[in-house]
Amino acid sequence: MVEQTFKITSAEGVHARPATLLVQTAGKFNADINMEYNGKKVNLKSIMGIMSLGIPAGSEVKITAEGSDEKEALNTLAEKIKSENLGE
Repeated sequence: MVEQTFKITSAEGVHARPATLLVQTAGKFNADINMEYNGKKVNLKSIMGIMSLGIPAGSEVKITAEGSDEKEALNTLAEKIKSENLGE
């Protein structure tokens, strides 16, 4: 399993548009990918799960990936988060 923590820098936090991009990106991989925020863990392939976290700007989230393509999945998600100015 691989994991990485990100600080959400987008002023709007994780709202519908970036959440959709993350779900679409995560969906390309076979690995189990989860996002954890404030003690709650959800499947990153579920738009409803991510939206239910209500992640505001300035918060820290942890993304974990486990499976055959876990490293590639996490690296791709990290690039997506940075390229969309969602976090660092």
